Order: sequence, then structure tokens, then C-alpha cells
Amino acid sequence: MKIHDLITTTDALADLCERLAKSEFVTVDTEFMRENTYWPELCLLQIANEEEAAAIDPLADGIDLAPLWDLMCENEDVLKVFHAGGQDVEIVYNFTGKTPHPIFDTQIAMMAISQSEQIGYANLVESWLGFTVDKGARFTDWSRRPLTERQIEYAIGDVTHLSKIFPKILEKLMKTGRGAWLDAEMDKLADPANYANDADLAWKRIRSPGRNASVLGRLKALAAWREGEAQHKNIPRGRIMRDETLADIASHPPKKQADLTKVRGLSNAWRDNDIGKRLMKVLDKAEPMPKDEMPDKPKRGAPLGKEGALVADLLKLLLKIRSREIDIAARLLTRADEMEALAAGVRKLPILEGWRYEVFGKDALELVEGRLAFAVKDGKLLMTHIDDMESELNEAQAAE
Repeated sequence: MKIHDLITTTDALADLCERLAKSEFVTVDTEFMRENTYWPELCLLQIANEEEAAAIDPLADGIDLAPLWDLMCENEDVLKVFHAGGQDVEIVYNFTGKTPHPIFDTQIAMMAISQSEQIGYANLVESWLGFTVDKGARFTDWSRRPLTERQIEYAIGDVTHLSKIFPKILEKLMKTGRGAWLDAEMDKLADPANYANDADLAWKRIRSPGRNASVLGRLKALAAWREGEAQHKNIPRGRIMRDETLADIASHPPKKQADLTKVRGLSNAWRDNDIGKRLMKVLDKAEPMPKDEMPDKPKRGAPLGKEGALVADLLKLLLKIRSREIDIAARLLTRADEMEALAAGVRKLPILEGWRYEVFGKDALELVEGRLAFAVKDGKLLMTHIDDMESELNEAQAAE
């Protein structure tokens, strides 16, 4: 594989992207810094196909990344392959307002062909290629220039290894016939709505303090205000105010600015500083949340209770058996809270739709409704239908 020198000019980038546009797939990774900023700072982007690989310096003077974004977001013929690519996709969205498409995530794919739960990149490489990745450069300062040879070599390795692994994963995926299972998961990953920073929706990320319209109205207003402050200053939103503090103020709003010093998580400076003044103005103008924006009541069936909890435990056991039988990560099938909801009587659940219903949900529902049972045969724990058990029992009695 040809490894190019670090790309620092628009012409070199355009030439690279023109060649890569003829590929069936490209593997992509990014290095970024976000510990001290609201927006992740893209410091390096690596891309490869089966023949060549390059690292691109987005901080180089005068470089225009348009050819790269065109390849990523406009070219529907080239599959973009990531590993645990959520944050990489977010960065592309921040630059373009679009997401890479079509897209494939090897971490998600591994869940469909093995029992690996969110396998890390180093373990992926060791599993498929049989060697250990040097992670020494992983936590270096990627924003510092010039980049060292060790940094670039480490970064390039992320995409060159992945370009060898992806075809192997794809081959196994095709043999199992589970490609269709992943379509919905990849669509979720590429959905731009996942990456939009809509300040008016920021309150939904905060644990809601009940369903009081006035409290939720203040929570929405404060969350939107915090997003604006953090974006303007380009600092993490938690540096402005932690979620817990924001929810506390929404539930127990101070009557005057001096009372902010009584709020846990705020310093005495909030008594008379400008940001404190802006916060108080937001509180003064906050309106109760309209009915059409109120969160839905939690969808629950009957209270779970002791018996329901036992049923949920049986469902978890069933999940272990099924995931082992078909060699799939349990996390890809369902979650614990979903099984508890099923045990409590809820029936509108992802587990009861599409391929998940065929693979696991159907049996889970039959177990809850008393048509499926566990049995031990030849020392193995199996699932069996009640009707089949009765037939076998009747046959055994007749034989006697």
C-alpha cells in the first residue's frame, strides 16, 4: 500500500479525492481535541482504500477541505467505513451540515457477527490481523504543530489496518446473511438529526425533574441559554453549569441574583457577574412549557413487582441463550430496560418489530405469555414450547 506524505495543500487533497472516488470503499478516521472546547477541533483526518492511504492536515495554511467533504457526503458510490464512528460523523456534520453516506461501522457490524459488545479498535486489529497496535501516541496533543512521524504513523495505521479488516468482516457478514439487520443501525448513525445542536431541544438531554410545566419551561429556557453561552465562548457546556445545577435552578428558581450563591455548583461570583445577570433574565422570561411540547408519560404496563422482576430475569436468561446460539452481541438485540417493559406488559417496543422480532422478540413474547419454557436436555439449557413439552410427555406415557 502506498502511504503518502502528510497532505497540506488543496491541490494534493483534490488529486487524492479524485482517485479515491473510484474506490468501492474508503476507511476514515479522525484525530481531534475537545476537552476544552464546545466544538471538537479537527486536527487530522486519515483516509485509505486498499491501495493508498494519507493523512490530511486540516490546520494547514490555506487548505480547502471541499474535495474531501464532497467525497464524504456527495459521492453515493463510495462506502465510507468507520470504527465507532459517531464522533467522526459529528465532526463532518459540524463542517458541512451533512453526514457521510453511505456509511458502515465495523464496531456495529462486529455485534452482528459475534458476541463482541462494542469491541475497541485495538482488540479488533488483534482479532482479525493478529498483532498489537502501539497506542502510545493515542493521547498526544494533535493540535500541536509540527506533527511527529510517530503521530502520523500511528494515525495512518488506523485506516490502513481497517482497510484490510473491512473486507473480511463484510465476507463473514454476507455468509451469515445478516446484512439487512444492519441497514437500520447504519441509517441511525448517518441521521443528521443525531448531530444537530438545536438549542431548543437541549433540555431533552437533561434528566427531567418531573412533568411540571413551569419547571420544564424554565429547564428548556436555561438549557437553550447555556448552549448559547457555551457556543459563543467555545467551551464545554459543563464549564458554564452542570446539568444537575441547571435542573436544580429550574426546580427552585432564585428570586434575586444574590441567591445564586446558595445554589450548589455556583461560585460566589455569580452574585453580581454578567453571566448571572443573563441567567436571571432568562428565568424572568421563561414561560411554562406548552402542552404539545410536554414529554410523554413513561410508557409502562402494570407495576413490575416481584413476579415481574422474576419474569424480566427469565428474559435476560433467554437473551443469553439466544445470543450464544446465533453468535450475536446481546446489546444489538435489546436492552435491560426494554425487557423489563416487556415483562411489565408493554407491547410497543423495538424488540417486537422487524428482524429483532423474528430473531428474539417472538420467543421473548411467548415466554412472557406462558407459551415458552426452559428445559434441560443432555446437560444443556434449551428453550421449548409448552405444546411440544406436552406432546413429548404424552408420547412418553403412551410408550410406557
